[in-house]
Amino acid sequence: MKIKSQRDFWSGLLFLGAGVGFAWGATDYSFGTSAQPGPGYFPFGLGVLLAILGALVLFKALTLESSGGDPIGRIAWRPLLVIIGAIVLFGAALPRLGMAVTLPLTIIVASLAGQEFRLRDVLISCVVLTVGSWALFILGLKLTIPLWPVYFTG
Repeated sequence: MKIKSQRDFWSGLLFLGAGVGFAWGATDYSFGTSAQPGPGYFPFGLGVLLAILGALVLFKALTLESSGGDPIGRIAWRPLLVIIGAIVLFGAALPRLGMAVTLPLTIIVASLAGQEFRLRDVLISCVVLTVGSWALFILGLKLTIPLWPVYFTG
């Protein structure tokens, strides 16, 4: 069997592996029922969907011809490391700085991963995502996420 698109082959394999891994890991948790889902219900469903998506992309890579075999290019290390750093920053800063400071800080750092940086667009994203996250997670879902830095709340 010949791989007709290297890019689709490896991304399909990655999706398939991640989906199977998440679905398998979710079996350690209680599933519950459709009316009252347990902690394993959602990750299992997402894992299965991701595995199906990966299988479809893998099938496409093995059956549909692409121009030049669609080779994989160089690994973009800078964006990869900047995004991972932004995620680590978010996890470390949220309990101390609160959502109102951490989200804009994370968005600004993550935006540095791309080739184009427009301050106006980044600031609009900061406002929209921070207000939306506050409304969804704190107001809507009533999660106990700190909104302001611990220094302000005492």
